[in-house]
Amino acid sequence: MHVIVTGGGTGGHIYPALAIAQGLMARGADNKILYVGTKDGMEASLVPETGINFTGISGQGLPRKVSVEMLKTGGKSFKAVWETKRILKEFRPDLVVGTGGYVSGPVVLTAALFGIPSILHEQNAVPGITNKILARFVRRVLVTFPESIAHFGVKKKIIMAGLPVRPEIGKETREQGLKHFGLRPECSTLLVTGGSRGARAINQSMVKVLKDLAARPQIQVIWATGQATYQETMSALKEIGAERSQWRIFQYLKDMPQALAAADLCVGRAGAAFLAELMVAGKPAILIPYPHAAGNHQEHNARALVQAGAAQLLLDKDLTGEVLLNMINELLADPNGLNKMAAIMKNLAQPEALTKILDVCYDTAWR
Repeated sequence: MHVIVTGGGTGGHIYPALAIAQGLMARGADNKILYVGTKDGMEASLVPETGINFTGISGQGLPRKVSVEMLKTGGKSFKAVWETKRILKEFRPDLVVGTGGYVSGPVVLTAALFGIPSILHEQNAVPGITNKILARFVRRVLVTFPESIAHFGVKKKIIMAGLPVRPEIGKETREQGLKHFGLRPECSTLLVTGGSRGARAINQSMVKVLKDLAARPQIQVIWATGQATYQETMSALKEIGAERSQWRIFQYLKDMPQALAAADLCVGRAGAAFLAELMVAGKPAILIPYPHAAGNHQEHNARALVQAGAAQLLLDKDLTGEVLLNMINELLADPNGLNKMAAIMKNLAQPEALTKILDVCYDTAWR
């Protein structure tokens, strides 16, 4: 079976796509996978590292306001359609699977219009406008949250599948994760991430948190700042004299499976892919939803876990260093409570998600 997998822009779209691609390769030795992403997106560097064949096309997200830049973006999208037509003609896929991001739009739509069986995977509780449109053209729409079903006008196509995660997630022990980062097992470990692009609000608050934690070596930190604000964050830490050997601070955390294994408590945004990884790893969290996400979907994602008792919610408008520090202190001071949250998080996991998705892929191809 020849399959094109597409999705990009953020790790939230890329990692589910990679999980599906790797799953298809593992299930059938004769399966040939081609990952189509943007030439300049994160996927252009992340995908080739996995050994999966990658082809880049033009593409750029639409600006929020009408401008000259919008016309340029429209031109790139039109070019992406022509590039996609060439790829489809050369690769001759039996199936196309899209996981979102602006690259997914022209690839999935072009394939569907040419009669190639296509599947859409929606990670979030509230789908974006692109996926709502694409849903009318594809054969199947796979969703992660039941709340998203009402937002699609094609309920007969919808299948509750869950969200696939990288197979490495949840495989390592806490001790193995700590050893990977050179951290101590007798200390508490805090994992902080603002997503693949980083989050300035979280980073600025964490600088104030670390000013306090600098005097508490029993609390270790693994922190991914994101590339855009890494230098700014490191300069701020240096200014307040907060630099410690028990902290591991990165621009981008490629070793997320090990970091999750090492963590006792996580702090981060509420993108669906990150939440799925938290569930499979069984890690309690303080969730700070990105407030400008389409349809406020990150807050909807987070509240599902908060209501279950697996996480605590901190809205971006309420985020300060002091508030975040108090929440961290309160949770780390209650190991029994953390263990209970971790157990609930683990029970919410959908380990069968990838199997369901692969079954749908096989059932949809060639039809």
